[in-house]
Formats: sequence, structure tokens, C-alpha cells
Amino acid sequence: MTEKSNIPVRSDATDYGVSRFFQNQTFHFQTLRALNDIAANGADLNEVLTAISTIPDGDTNAWFDAFSSLAIRTEDRIRACADPLSNGYAWLRAHNYWRTAEFLLRPDDPRRKSTWTREIAAFDNGMKLAGIAHERFTISYEAGCLRGILYPGPDGWQKKPLIVLVGGYDSTLEELYFVLAKAAHDRGYGVLTYEGPGQGGVLREYGLTFTPEWEKPTATVLDYFEATQFRPEKIVLVGMSMGGYLAPRAAAFDPRITGVVAYDVLFDMGSIAERYATLAQNPEASKNPDLVWAVDNALWTLGVSTLPEAVEAIRPYTLKDVAGKITADVLILVGEHDHFIPASQADDFSKACTAAKSVETVTFDALSGGAEHCQLGAQTLWHAAFFSWMIRKFN
Repeated sequence: MTEKSNIPVRSDATDYGVSRFFQNQTFHFQTLRALNDIAANGADLNEVLTAISTIPDGDTNAWFDAFSSLAIRTEDRIRACADPLSNGYAWLRAHNYWRTAEFLLRPDDPRRKSTWTREIAAFDNGMKLAGIAHERFTISYEAGCLRGILYPGPDGWQKKPLIVLVGGYDSTLEELYFVLAKAAHDRGYGVLTYEGPGQGGVLREYGLTFTPEWEKPTATVLDYFEATQFRPEKIVLVGMSMGGYLAPRAAAFDPRITGVVAYDVLFDMGSIAERYATLAQNPEASKNPDLVWAVDNALWTLGVSTLPEAVEAIRPYTLKDVAGKITADVLILVGEHDHFIPASQADDFSKACTAAKSVETVTFDALSGGAEHCQLGAQTLWHAAFFSWMIRKFN
């Protein structure tokens, strides 16, 4: 399934609306990411627009100041409101704004620790006051712990496939609620979210860094769920962003996974790392927030000290030799203008899934609004594709 069309070219001098918030791609994309949570009560449009109106393009300190100030203003208004649900949603918005504020800080920035603490506290306050059913858990793993949250569905959810969601290169456990958990609950599903090494609190609190053998933390989480809940008849694992590698990798080694979604696909991370390494050779690279953030995050999440070490550490993150072991139904989502992952990697992955029960690819073009990485800014589009696929394959 492919959506394909073109945006008309405009040549006159008429004043039009704009489709970008910033010229810098990272600033534009992270604004879309903050706005993406609106549907799950995790953001408000004009709160975000007001915040970014104070940020010079590319100024990371101004970014932190604008979004941390927005988070504080959002929290400060709560004490004057008597409605618990409004207050719950306000806390959820504050969580998102703290997460957004922290995002562009360098790993060793002293502001990270206090921001992270407020981010998690705001989320927990929001969940409680909004009455959203959830169960936090931690599981011992290697020298630390994995973190997870189960969002039980409405009555009868145990008879439906269990949706399991994992993030990617820079996501947090709490963020995953807004990505899919609420939408799935509205449709009768339960959702199990988790963090593995290199992600969120597992990285920050326990110092565990990424592993290409993602089947290991995933199996630990699924074992825990089966021991404390029940054994699902069907499990659909959704991997977000870098999760487009992590989830298929786990599915290749765990037969309990009957469906796997690469949202968006990431077939070969090494080739992407090499591209960034080439860009970093330009002396002007140190002034580019896109590149600075990507390199800093690589060093932090991989536990290495130099860019060449990061490139070597990333090379094993490829599905080339394992995609043929996947026997599950596979759904591949593609943003036509994904600035991280070339669209050609979807075709590479599809061709490599030689043992899969089925393989479907959905490509979102620019006119659809879903052409960005992980369809940010157009969440309803990928939800429609995903839940339609769920009905056709598993109900």
C-alpha cells in the first residue's frame, strides 16, 4: 500500500501559510514531536507555538529556556484549578514540555538531572489525576534494570493481541504513552511499553548502553509479563524510530512475536552513521545542532568516547543477516522525506524478509502530511494504517 502525490509548486508572491516551524531540521522536527502529543492530551497547540516564538533558530539554550519556562507555567496554573481531570492533563503537558526542554541538552549538562526528575514526576502526577490505568515495573537486567509500563485495555483486552511498544535512539518510556498507548486503549487493546539498554531511565539511572542483540532485553520483558500477567495468544511488537531495527531484530529470535512493525524501518544503521561521520569532517559541523546532537547522543547511548568508535559500535545494527529469520507478519512504515533513514531501506528490509508470513509497506508522501520520520505531525495517519493492519491480520 502506497500513498503517492505531489505538492503543487508555487511561483507567485502571494502570502501563504508555512509548513515549517524552523529552517533547522532538528528544531522543526522536535517542535512536531512536541505537538504530536496533542491527541493524547500531552500538548496544546498555542502553548507550543508561543514557546517557539521566543527561540532563535539553532539556539539550544533558548530552546531549553522556552520549554522549561512553559513547563513551569503549566504546572503553576494547576493550583488554581479545581478540576482533577484538567489538572491531570496539565501535568501530562508539563511532562512533555520538560522532555522537550531536556532533549537538546548535552549529555553532561547539569540541567539534565533536575529536568529529568521533574519530567517523570509530572508524568506520574498526570497519570494519577487523569485516572489512566497503568502499572510501572522494573526488572533486574545485567548490572541494572529495565523499565516498563503496562497499560491494561478495557474489558476483554486479554483476548486481543498484546501490543508491545519500544522506542529508539532518543525516546523515553513515558513518551510512549502518547505515541500509541492511548490510541490503542480507545480501540480495546492493552499495551506493554518498555525501555532497554541505551534508552531513557535505563541509560540515565543504570548506565546501561545500547546492544545490537535486542532480543535479550525484549525476551526478559516478555518473560516478566507472562510470569506476572498471562501468556498472550498473539504479540505484536512495534518499534519506533531506531526501534525499526530493534523490534525486527527481536522478532527474528523470539517466536512469541506474531507481528512486528517497523515504525519507521531501520534496516542498516551503519550506513547512516557513516553519513554523519562524513558530515562531521566539515569544520562548520560544530555549528550545526543537527549534527552536534546526533554525535553527542551516539557517544552517550553507545558508551564510547569518539566518533570513529561510535561508527564501529553502530555497524552491527543491521538486519541484513537476521531479517530472513522473521516468521511473523511484518508491517513497514515509511516517511517519504525521512531525514534520518533513506526510503530505500524499506525495500531492502522487505526483500530480506524471506520467511515472513506476510510483508506490507505503507509509504506516506509530503502531501499526506506524514512524510517526516515516524510520521510526526500526522499521527492519525500511521495509526489508521497500523490498526487497519491489526484488524486484517489478527482479529
